[in-house]
Amino acid sequence: MNRVWEVFWRFLALGFVSFGGPAAHIGYFQKTFVQQLKWIDEASYAKLISLSQFLPGPGSSQIGFAIGLRHAGFFGGVAAFIGFTFPSFLLLYLLATTNIQEGTNSLFYGIVYGLKLLAVVVVADATLSMFKTFCKEKLSISIAVLTSIALLVMPSLWMQMTLLLLAAFVGAFFQKVTIDEKLKTKQNFKILPLTLFFILFIGLPFLAVTSPLINTFSSFYQSGSLVFGGGHVVLPLLQQAVGDAVPTDRFLVGYAAAQAIPGPMFTLSSFLGAELLPENQFLGALIATLGIFLPGLLLVLSLQGAWESLAAKPKIAGATWGINAAVVGLLLSALYQPVFVNAVYTPTEMALVILGFFALRTIKIPIVILVLAFTVIGLLIQH
Repeated sequence: MNRVWEVFWRFLALGFVSFGGPAAHIGYFQKTFVQQLKWIDEASYAKLISLSQFLPGPGSSQIGFAIGLRHAGFFGGVAAFIGFTFPSFLLLYLLATTNIQEGTNSLFYGIVYGLKLLAVVVVADATLSMFKTFCKEKLSISIAVLTSIALLVMPSLWMQMTLLLLAAFVGAFFQKVTIDEKLKTKQNFKILPLTLFFILFIGLPFLAVTSPLINTFSSFYQSGSLVFGGGHVVLPLLQQAVGDAVPTDRFLVGYAAAQAIPGPMFTLSSFLGAELLPENQFLGALIATLGIFLPGLLLVLSLQGAWESLAAKPKIAGATWGINAAVVGLLLSALYQPVFVNAVYTPTEMALVILGFFALRTIKIPIVILVLAFTVIGLLIQH
C-alpha cells in the first residue's frame, strides 16, 4: 500500500507542473522515474514509449499508467493515472462550472508562463539524454535527424506514423541488436482487459440510446479508441463526438484552456462532459474523462508484458531500436513545436531557458526546486 501511495503523490506532483504536452510529459517522466527514482531503466522506458506510439489513446498517460503498473501492480497503475490526471480534470471542471474567462486571473497565468519556460528546459534535457542512450551509431543518428527534419517541415499525424514505421523497418532489417536474456521469458497477452476493450467498443453504441449518461460515456469511449497520436489529434474526434450539443465558442474556450494547463490534453473531455450534462456537471465530467482514457489503459494493461517479451525477438528488437531512434527525432521536433514556440518569445526568456538547462543538467538542481523557481519567475514577470 505504501508503494501505491508513493506512486499517487509522485504523479500528482507531476500532474500540477507538467506543461508542454506529451513530449514534455515524456521528459518529466524520464527525469523523475528513470534518472532520479530509478523505478524503470532506460531500455524498458524506451519500450513503453514505443508501445504507446502504436496504441490509440493518450500516449503520456499510457506511459505513466505502465510505470505505476510496473512499480506497484494494478493499483499502482490506477494511482498513477488518477494522480497525473486529477489536476487538469479539476481545472477544466472548474472552468466549465464557473465560466472563468482567459485573462481574469493574473496569478494563474503567471504560474503558467513560468512553467511553460521550464517545459522547454525539461524537454531539451530529455532529448539530449535519450539521444545519448539511443543514438550511438551513424544509422540511429541518421534516423533521429531525418525524423526531426521531416516532422518540422511536414508536421502531421500521418507523417509521424509513416516515419515510425519506416524506422521500424530499417531497424528490423538493417540493425543487429543484442537481446537481453531476461526478456526471452514467454509472456502472453492478458485476455480479460483486451476482451473488455472490444466488448465496450462494440456494445456501447447499442446501449447509448438507453441513457444520456451511457451515451456520453459511449461517445468519449469511441473517441479514445480511435485516436492515434494523442494531443491535438483528439480535437476533431471530440468535435464529432459532441456535435452541436456544445456551442463552438464554448468548445474553443475548453480547447484553449486544455493547452494552457498542465497534464494530458485529453482532459478536454472533462470540460465537454460537464457542458453536455448541465443537470449534473460533475458526473458528466467524470464519465467523459473515464470514457476517453479507459480504452488506452485497457490496451496497455493487456499488452505491456507481451510487448516486452515480443521485443526479445531479433526482428522486433531491431524494429524497437529503430523506433527509439525515431522517437528521439520526434522529441527534437516537438522541442521546437509546440514547446519552444509557445514559451520563448524574447531574449530574456531564452536566457532563462539556458540558465534552467544549466541548472538542471550541470549543477543537478532537483526538479522540484526548479519548479518553484520558475513559478516565482513567472509571477514576477507577469505581475
